Amino acid sequence: MLESILIAIAALVIGGGSGYFIRKKIGESKISTAEVAAKKILDDANQEANSLKREKEIEAKEESHRLRNELEKETKERRSELQRQERRLIQKEESLDKKINNVERKEEDLRKKEEENQKAKERLEQLHQKQLDDLEKISGITSEEAKELLLQRVRDEIDHEMTMMVKEIENQAKAEGEKKAREIVTLAIQRCAADHVSESTVSVVSLPNDEMKGRIIGREGRNIRALETLTGIDLIIDDTPEAVIISGFDPIRREVARLALEKLVSDGRIHPARIEEIVEKSRKEIDNQIKEEGERASFETKVHGLHPEVVQLLGKLRFRTSYGQNVLQHSIEVSHLAGIMAAELGLDVALSKRAGLLHDIGKAIDHETEGSHVQIGGDLARRYKESAAIVNAIEAHHGDTDFNTMEAVLIQSADAVSAVRPGARRETLESYIKRLEKLENIADSFEGVEKAYAIHAGREIRIMVKPDRIDDYSSIKVARDIVKKVETELEYPGQIKVTVIRETRAVDYAK
Repeated sequence: MLESILIAIAALVIGGGSGYFIRKKIGESKISTAEVAAKKILDDANQEANSLKREKEIEAKEESHRLRNELEKETKERRSELQRQERRLIQKEESLDKKINNVERKEEDLRKKEEENQKAKERLEQLHQKQLDDLEKISGITSEEAKELLLQRVRDEIDHEMTMMVKEIENQAKAEGEKKAREIVTLAIQRCAADHVSESTVSVVSLPNDEMKGRIIGREGRNIRALETLTGIDLIIDDTPEAVIISGFDPIRREVARLALEKLVSDGRIHPARIEEIVEKSRKEIDNQIKEEGERASFETKVHGLHPEVVQLLGKLRFRTSYGQNVLQHSIEVSHLAGIMAAELGLDVALSKRAGLLHDIGKAIDHETEGSHVQIGGDLARRYKESAAIVNAIEAHHGDTDFNTMEAVLIQSADAVSAVRPGARRETLESYIKRLEKLENIADSFEGVEKAYAIHAGREIRIMVKPDRIDDYSSIKVARDIVKKVETELEYPGQIKVTVIRETRAVDYAK
């Protein structure tokens, strides 16, 4: 057993030693082979590097040769270009020299001609002076006197031609201006058509039955007295079936009374305490309605930035009438008309519309303040910081002051257009006839007037004059004088056209 172990150990030792020597031998062989391969690689790399080096040297020489050729070519081309430019400069110098010589020759010729002209001029002056002396001896007047006569004749001819030209231009400008004005006004009226409703100073409240009249009157008239005292209006209860008439010149109070009475009739409870409550409630509703109407007018005309109190005053115009025409609707219409005409004429549209809306603002409180609505309106505009142009347009729209802007003229025109629109305003037959009679009487009061006729509803008056007493120039003066007297003594809406007719007739009979 021990021997087997020793044999195994010996075999193991011998095998390990043999393996060691074998591995060592194999490693040395591989190292030798790798060294040979590395040497071969180095030799190949050196050969390749030498080959590349020779190729790059050849390429560098070729590139250097190419650059040298290009440089020589470019130098040659530049030299040729310089030579060409030098030749052109030489040619230009030669040409300039020739031109200078020509100019010098021409200057010499001109100098000689000037000398000749000067001599000829002197001879002409001598001849002219001789002729003048001869003419003065023949005519018996000096040259200065003859010159003055000639100039005077020329002045007279020029003055006559200028007068005729000015007259023709004036007539043409007047015709074109009238045509353009008619077109603008017609366009404005056409684009701003509006309905008009005549309003009065009374309102009618319908009742469900005639028994309600007794409840409105109340015991011993206490209900009707309370209603009249609280609203400041008069209730007319007569034989009109199922209706009560509310009368009062203050439209706002009348509207408050109408609204309150309608509420009382609908509610059925009518006694002084209830009347006071309903009247107060109706007054608040009317105040809100006034504000809404003012805001609506501002929105409809696109006029913004108004003071709140001005908006409130505009709303009050809803309950104000002038010759039956609602003043707020009239102001809105004037604003639209003025804006359209301003746009056609190239003027300030926003200013025109604002002035048109505010031109009658004074009518909102003219029954509470002394002065005309024009003065009150101007003061209100100043108080609420409106521009000077707006104030002038308000104060001048009835001709009380001078126009400072063209927009103010438009406001007056738009106001007249809105007022004279058919159906816009109404007046009693009696006052209408009196106005026409007074208009004819004014015309008849002038000397030389044969007959006067008011036509076109008083918008025009035609005057026949005596031709033996009034000539053509005097007829113009008569028309102007009549216009001034009409403006001074007569109140009328819009404008009145005065036409003076002078006619001469020659009548004979063939027998």
